[in-house]
Amino acid sequence: MTNIQIIPVTEPQIPTLVRLARTTFADTFNANTAPADMAAFLDTAYSPEQLTQELHTLGTTFWFITVAGTPAGYLKLNVDGAVTADVKAKNALELERIYILPAYKRQGLGSKLYAHALKMAKDRHKDTIALGVWEHNEPAKLFTPHAASTKSASTPLSWAATPSATG
Repeated sequence: MTNIQIIPVTEPQIPTLVRLARTTFADTFNANTAPADMAAFLDTAYSPEQLTQELHTLGTTFWFITVAGTPAGYLKLNVDGAVTADVKAKNALELERIYILPAYKRQGLGSKLYAHALKMAKDRHKDTIALGVWEHNEPAKLFTPHAASTKSASTPLSWAATPSATG
């Protein structure tokens, strides 16, 4: 795979971020979520307004990973006041989201995004990278052992009000 870049997301790219966020989240969690719950969650958590607000949060950055100029996934990082309450470590960089589109999975892009997060942590003199992983997110659980300094946690998801038929 050639011509891979990691670039910061800017406000004019919000429509692309919305598409990536919705597609990758649904791909990851559809099997364990009732369709109505998924639709409601995506409409609020990944609306253009919500992602714009997150993009403008002090201490939060979003990054696209592109392949030949096409966005293939994204990363959301938080530092300082933007770090969520679940992170117990002091002076941490929180890797809140790391998602790759289905067509680009298992090609090393997630590892490249993780390496970027490590670099950001080092550049900002952070002691820890915190990454919460939902107990039923099997791809993430397989990925995280390869991430040497990751604090992995089992985080219950509060967005699914109704269990799916398969979950």
